[in-house]
Amino acid sequence: MTDCIFCKIIQREIPASIVYEDEEVIAFDDIHPAADVHILVVPKKHIETVMDMTTEDEQLLGHVVRVSKEIAQQKGLKGYKLAYNVGKEGGQAIMHIHQHLLGGTIQTWNF
Repeated sequence: MTDCIFCKIIQREIPASIVYEDEEVIAFDDIHPAADVHILVVPKKHIETVMDMTTEDEQLLGHVVRVSKEIAQQKGLKGYKLAYNVGKEGGQAIMHIHQHLLGGTIQTWNF
């Protein structure tokens, strides 16, 4: 997707504060944090929403959760929130599936 901001971050066309990367996933600080720690964990494969994932994507999304756990441990978080917004009606602003990792004091978060 040439107009996807997350694809552009993955391709290094747009800078981001990257905290983790491997062959399948990239994680970076949210530019509008809603918590002391607010990191987006993004699969490199472009999937628009959770509604678009297939059984082939299950392992990839499990990897996203495990990476989030590892980042939370590295950040010293004792507890944290993992969240997905699904579709525009669900508050998803960027149509590339991504998981929010929020920890510390969580400011405003609309569920």
